[in-house]
Amino acid sequence: MPVSRTERLLNLLIALLNTKYGLRRSELRLKVYHDTSGNDVAFGRMFERDKNDLRQFGFDVETVTDHGWSEDDPATTRYRIGKESNRLPDVQLSPGEWTVLLLASQLWERAALGTAAANALRKLQASGTLADIELPVGVQPRIRPAGQAFDDLVAAMHAQHPVSFSYLAGTTGKEELRTVEPWGLGSRFGQWYLTGFDRSRQAPRHFRLSRFTGAVSVLDKETYTPPPNFNIREELDKLPELPLRTAVVDVREGRLLGLRRRALRAPASTAGAPDGGDERLQVDFRDVEVLAEELASYGPDAVAREPQELVAAVRNRLQSAAAFCAAPAPDYRFADSPAGRQTRKRTSEDQLKRMLQLVPFLVHNQGLHIEDVAARFGITPGELENDLRILICSGLPEGYPDDLLDINWEEGHVYITQDLDLTRPVRFTVDEACALLTGLETLNGLPELAEGDALESVTLKLMAAAGEEGLRAASLAGPEVGPADSAGLEVVRNAIRDRAQLRLVYFSAQRDQVSERDVDPLRLYSLDNTWYVEAYCHSADGLRNFRLDRIQEVRPNGLPAATPIRPEEGFPAKLFTPNDDDTLVLVHLTRQGGGLADDYYAERVAHLPDGGLVAEIRFGNTTWLPMFVAQHGGKARILEPSELAAAARSWIEAALARYGS
Repeated sequence: MPVSRTERLLNLLIALLNTKYGLRRSELRLKVYHDTSGNDVAFGRMFERDKNDLRQFGFDVETVTDHGWSEDDPATTRYRIGKESNRLPDVQLSPGEWTVLLLASQLWERAALGTAAANALRKLQASGTLADIELPVGVQPRIRPAGQAFDDLVAAMHAQHPVSFSYLAGTTGKEELRTVEPWGLGSRFGQWYLTGFDRSRQAPRHFRLSRFTGAVSVLDKETYTPPPNFNIREELDKLPELPLRTAVVDVREGRLLGLRRRALRAPASTAGAPDGGDERLQVDFRDVEVLAEELASYGPDAVAREPQELVAAVRNRLQSAAAFCAAPAPDYRFADSPAGRQTRKRTSEDQLKRMLQLVPFLVHNQGLHIEDVAARFGITPGELENDLRILICSGLPEGYPDDLLDINWEEGHVYITQDLDLTRPVRFTVDEACALLTGLETLNGLPELAEGDALESVTLKLMAAAGEEGLRAASLAGPEVGPADSAGLEVVRNAIRDRAQLRLVYFSAQRDQVSERDVDPLRLYSLDNTWYVEAYCHSADGLRNFRLDRIQEVRPNGLPAATPIRPEEGFPAKLFTPNDDDTLVLVHLTRQGGGLADDYYAERVAHLPDGGLVAEIRFGNTTWLPMFVAQHGGKARILEPSELAAAARSWIEAALARYGS
C-alpha cells in the first residue's frame, strides 16, 4: 500500500467521521479521491477496497439512504462513520491497575500478540497520561510461545480461516496432513495445544503444537463459525494428564548430573547389559517427545533403551538433525540494517494504524519531546516525523486551513491544536483484547497479584471496554506462571529488597557440574513457570542468570550486596548478555525454528525464500552448541565457524552410531 493510499484512507476516514448526513460517492470521488477519470468501474472497486480497509481498522462505514430509495443507487446513497460506535470507552486506571496491566501486556513480548498488546496500551494511554510505574521485584513473568505456528494459528483463528498442517499422530506415530477449523489455543501440562474441528475426522480434536512437522497453511479463501461460548481453558481442563511411565536410559559414568538427580539405578536384568563404561538408569516421564528432546541433546552420553517409542523418537530427532546438517548451505544476504532483534517489515497499514493512535495520544500528552513520543510507539524519530508530515496534510475534503490537522513540533516538542474529532482511539481489535485479557487471566497464577484488588478490577474494566471482542479472549489461554519453588523465590526476593548477598549451590547444565557461588541478586523474572534470578556473580565477575529449579541450596551469607551494577533499564531481562569478544556464530534456522533468533538475540538475520532464516548470534560459551543442534532435531544447524559446524555433526553422528544407525 503506497503512501498515497495511506493519505487517501486517512482523508476518507476524516471525511466520513465529520459528516452528519453522509457523503455521496460522487462527492467523495471528487473531493477525497480527486478522481476525474470517468472510469466508474475502477473507482467503485477502489472505494469498496477502502471501505473494507477502514472496517479492518475498526471503523464501521454506515450506508444511509432516503426513504423510498434503494441502496443500489449510488446517486442517492450516502456514507458516514458514527462517532461513538467505533470508539474505545474512556478507561480510568489507578497506578496499581496500570502496574498489573503492564505486566499482562509484557507477557507476550516474544509473540505476535506482543504488538497487539502494545497497541492496546497506547489506546488506553490516549485517554490519560501513563505515570512512570516501577514494576514490583520478582514479578516479571513472560510467556514462551510455540514458535511461528503459534502466530499463524492465532491469526487464522481470529480471522476465522481453516488451517492445514502436517502432524505426527501420537497414537500411530505416523505423519498425517490435517485440515482443522481452529477454535482455541492454550497451554496445558507445559505444552501448547490447538483445539478445533478436524475436517478429516469430522469431530473436535486436540493437537499438540510440538507435534507439528511442517509450516501452518492458512486457507484464507474459506471461513468457518466457531461454536458459541467456546472456552479453551475449560476444554483443556478436561484433558487427562499423561500417565507416569518409566524409561530405561544408559548414561556414561560421571556424566549428566542433572539427569542422575531424578533417576534411579535400573535392575541388572533390565533391557540386557549396558555397554562398557555406561550405567543403566530408570527415569520417570510422562511425555515421550519432551524426554526425547532432552536425550537427543545429550548425544552419545545417553542412549534410550526402553520403551521403543522413546527410542524411535530420539533416533528420529537425531536423524533429522543429521540430514539438516548435511544439506547444502543456502544462498543468503544480510540486509543493510542496524543490529537488533528480527522484526516484521513495517507496512503502510501499520503506519495508518499507528497514526490513528498517534493523534489521540498527542491530544492527551501535549508537549512531549519527539524522541519520547517515538520511543512510546517503537519507531525512530525520523519515522515519527514522516507520520506527522502526512497528518498535517490530512483533513476535511475542502482543505481549508481550519479543516486540516494542526500539529507543531518545533524545538523538538510536539503539540496538536486541531484534531478533527480523532481525540478518542478506535475500539480494541480481537488481537488487542485477547492479548490483554488473556495476560490478566494468566497473572492469576501469581499469589501476590491474585490476592489484591487491582487484578480483578482492571479485568472488569477491560472486559466492559472491549465489548464483543473481549468475549473472544476465551479462545486463548496462557500457561501457569507461578513458581514451583515458592520458598526459594521468597528468599531471593527478600535478598533483592534488602540488598543482601546470597550463597548458591548451583547445578550448571551446560558445564554438567555443581558449584558454590556468592552472588548479588538484582531481579527475578520468568519464562512460563521457569523462574530466573539475574545476579552479579563474584566467581565469574559479571552478570549471570540462574534458574531457580537448578539452585540446590540458597541462603544469605551475611554480607551486603557489594556490586554497584544495577539491572539494565527496560523489560524483559535477557537470558544472557552478549559481549563484543564472544564468538559470532552463523546459525541456519528453518521456519519452525525461526523464533530461536529472537530467543538468542540475533544481531542480524537474512530471510530465506522457504520461510527460514540465517542469523548471526554471539555466544560466550560454544561448547554446548552441538547439544543445541541435536536438541532441535532438524530446525537449527551451525554454518560458521566451520569447526563448530563439524563438532555438531560429529556429536550427532556419534549419537546415531550408538543407536546402530
